[in-house]
Amino acid sequence: MTIRAVAWDVDGTLVDSEPLHHEALIAACRNWNVDVSDISDDVFRGVHMGDVWRALAPRMPAAAKERDWIKANDDFYVEHRRLLKPMPKAIETVTALAAAGVRQICVSNAGRILLDANIDALGLGSIMDFTLSLDDVENGKPHPEPYALGCARLGLEPRQMAAVEDSETGRRAARAAGLLVIAYDHLGGPITHADHVIRDLSKLPALLVAHRPATMRAEASGA
Repeated sequence: MTIRAVAWDVDGTLVDSEPLHHEALIAACRNWNVDVSDISDDVFRGVHMGDVWRALAPRMPAAAKERDWIKANDDFYVEHRRLLKPMPKAIETVTALAAAGVRQICVSNAGRILLDANIDALGLGSIMDFTLSLDDVENGKPHPEPYALGCARLGLEPRQMAAVEDSETGRRAARAAGLLVIAYDHLGGPITHADHVIRDLSKLPALLVAHRPATMRAEASGA
């Protein structure tokens, strides 16, 4: 197996976005005088906004509409995007892979507005071949469509790509699409639907080299 491209999840993998997502959630609900501060900030990790809305809808007044609520979330998040921080060694790892000629894309369950805000905050727009948001597919993760579309647009077979994911939702999507699945386990805990587990993103390039044929490894090492 030769890995020629990496498909990155974004939230919780490249960017430490959960705190801002949680603040946006609380702020959006507050527009309808609903207090959701009792909800843990990791409950909706990897879950796209349509499913978040359906989970919270019973707590919202009848007059609240999904599109208005999502817009309130998006507006708060985008306005405060400069507060976002990259995950440890994320920028360095993306840069190292780019220097090694590995193509990279982002595959996110976030809507286009939030995904663009994340990429802007990280300054990675010039490195990624392209990014795929929830708005670009009919079915978000855990459906394999986002990753299958990423492979098709790169012109690569799934076995030539690795996905880096911090959530089970994303790993299930990547596994179903046929990619090599690498779990980024920065929180600790049981991991499923993964071929490899890393706790340090800087270990990713070496892991990918291990999936090159021996002749390519020798060329990469200068042998």
